[in-house]
Order: sequence, then C-alpha cells, then structure tokens
Amino acid sequence: MVAWQVPSSEDFPQGLKYSFQYMGADGDTLLRYDNSPYHLDVGRHHRHTPEGDITKLEFTGLSDLVDDFQNEVNEIYEQRTN
Repeated sequence: MVAWQVPSSEDFPQGLKYSFQYMGADGDTLLRYDNSPYHLDVGRHHRHTPEGDITKLEFTGLSDLVDDFQNEVNEIYEQRTN
C-alpha cells in the first residue's frame, strides 16, 4: 500500500495519488485499488480484479479506503486458505 501527497491537479484533484495491491505468490494481482487517471470511464477511484474487471470505488477519504481494501483482502485471503 502506497499513497503520496501530490499537488492538486486535473489528474489528482484531492492532491492524493495511491495504489494498494494484493498479489498472490505467483505475482498475479488479486486486488488493486488506485486512482490512476487512465480509467476515467469507470471513475477516478477504482478497483482491479484478477479477472481484469475495473469497477468504480466511492472515495470518502483515505482511511475509509484503507479499511475497505483491508476488508476485501481479508475476505480474499479467507477464501483462498479455506
């Protein structure tokens, strides 16, 4: 999980750039949250799944986003280890 404070801009209006990634041992993405400006068709804040789906995230603040990501990581971990 990484987050940077950046100057507010058209690409990062909140002055925040982040990428949270959960990967398998093989290096495959299991879950990623980011606000890269390359998927504006689904929303500035979005999530990536292993199937290649990209869906919009509601951004209410960085700490809420971290909580949501951690909850999803815990769910994925439980599914993969049971």
